[in-house]
Parts: sequence; C-alpha cells; structure tokens
Amino acid sequence: MQSRITPPARTGGRPRSAAADAAILEATRQGLVELGWSKLTLSDVATRAGVAKTTLYRRWAGKSELVVDAVAELFDELELPDRGSLAADIEGVVLQFALLLGRPETKTALMAVVAESTTDAPLRERIRTSIVDRQKRLVLAGRARAQERGELPTESDPVSAARTADLIFDVIAGAVVHRALVSGEPVDEEWAHRFTLLLLGGLAAAAQT
Repeated sequence: MQSRITPPARTGGRPRSAAADAAILEATRQGLVELGWSKLTLSDVATRAGVAKTTLYRRWAGKSELVVDAVAELFDELELPDRGSLAADIEGVVLQFALLLGRPETKTALMAVVAESTTDAPLRERIRTSIVDRQKRLVLAGRARAQERGELPTESDPVSAARTADLIFDVIAGAVVHRALVSGEPVDEEWAHRFTLLLLGGLAAAAQT
C-alpha cells in the first residue's frame, strides 16, 4: 500500500526518491524485529535498504525519528470502514487496529519508540504529530458520518468538539493498545462488541450532560 507520509519540503539538491524512502522504512521495521532497538543502527538500515548511509542522514536526524516514521507508515494503512452504523464502524476499526498491532514489525517498533520517548520530549512530540494527530482523522471521519446518520448530536462549540474527538481517540487507542500489547489478551469480535457498547454508552451519557 502506498505510504501517506508527506516528506518535508526540500529547497535544493536531488529530489527524494519515494522508492528509496519506502525501502528504508521497510528495512527499519525488519531490522527492529530481527535486532531489537539497542542493536539497530542506521548503517544496518542502509545496508538492508540498499542505499548509502548518507541518504538516511539527509532524511532523518537519527534512529528515533526514523523509527517513528516507520511506525507512522504502518498506521497510515488504517481505514474507516462503512458498515452502516456507528457501532459497526467502531468494531471494524478496533479489529483492524488490533490486527495491525499483532504484526511483529508494528509491535516491536511501537513498543521501542514509546519506551525511548519516556525520556525524550522531542521524540514524544514527533510521535504525537506523526502518529497520534494523524490518526485522529479516523475519529473525525467516523463522528461526521455518525452525525449525518443522526446517531450522534452535532457539537456547535468547536473547542468542545475537538476535546470530545481527543477523548474518543484516547479511549479507543488506549484500550486496544493495552489489551493487545500490555495485557496480551485477544482483541476478538466479542471483545470489540462489548467495548463498543461501553464506549457508546459513555458517549450517550456525555451528550445528555
């Protein structure tokens, strides 16, 4: 699947190669799975991707930034299904998200970069902008569709609406990541259904207040 990552603008020099970028990000994920965070180096990534090490340094300041982009590319594969109802759409996203987290390259890369970010504020900011903020598109699209169906009320206050979207994202992402990666329990159709009922119950209660 084609990456949705938008490379930073360049003011000179040779243009970036989309094929080289894709090869580098894939090599990064493979290297993490096989070597782990501590042993992975930019030299190893360059060798796996078949590019010069200077090519990586022209694109990324270091390993942390490279790994974040490698993870972000995976999360860009997530899509909002249209199953006819808000509940069914949420269940679809939850199951799709869980499948993605179950892939070795996603699990290894995400856990490694999150661990590193606990002592690296710039890295946390890059994770927020490159992964978290970008994936909130799913919540915004799902809410807009549900409002068109009459399943959710429209929030006239944009500040309140943004806070609600943030909360929905945090609840879904936090629950699925904890279930799949921390607890190591399955995210199957039954769990997704029960979780969705709980989430919708909370949304209904919030709308009434």
